Amino acid sequence: MSVVEQRVTLPHPDLPAADWADSYSIRLERFDLEPMEVARDLLGRAPRWVRLLLKIRNAIGGLFGLKAAELEVTGQDRIGGFPVLAEDDQHVLLGFNDKHLDFRIVVAVEPEGVTHQHVTLTTLVQRHNLFGRLYIFVITPFHKLIVKTFLKRFAASTRQPSIRVTV
Repeated sequence: MSVVEQRVTLPHPDLPAADWADSYSIRLERFDLEPMEVARDLLGRAPRWVRLLLKIRNAIGGLFGLKAAELEVTGQDRIGGFPVLAEDDQHVLLGFNDKHLDFRIVVAVEPEGVTHQHVTLTTLVQRHNLFGRLYIFVITPFHKLIVKTFLKRFAASTRQPSIRVTV
């Protein structure tokens, strides 16, 4: 499975003032994936190296007043350190506002025909000041690597559901 970078049009309805965005998707031979379950699987099973990077980010970011980010499932209203802001049958919107930047993560599960679905992870950021711009500049290569890794791991962990034929 290959991860494909998607074009993001700004302004985006989930964060209209966003001035930075990226989006990646993967096509799966599935038809039964639910966005909330996908969001939990994507963000709740981080590899050790990602958890280490987040610990470093949280330690350094805390010195500058950034809220901590965690990648673990913590309940219905939060996935990791990210509050669930909205959900529907195809999307889950996560994120929060901080003094340096506001961000949103959109986990989308969209059908392609009757046998395939696309899982897309879109990140939207509104940078408020120089520190927000610097922060995004520094973390962007890590962010892209993490998102691609999450999508590849998710694709590898999902199996084709058994199809029952009724006669």
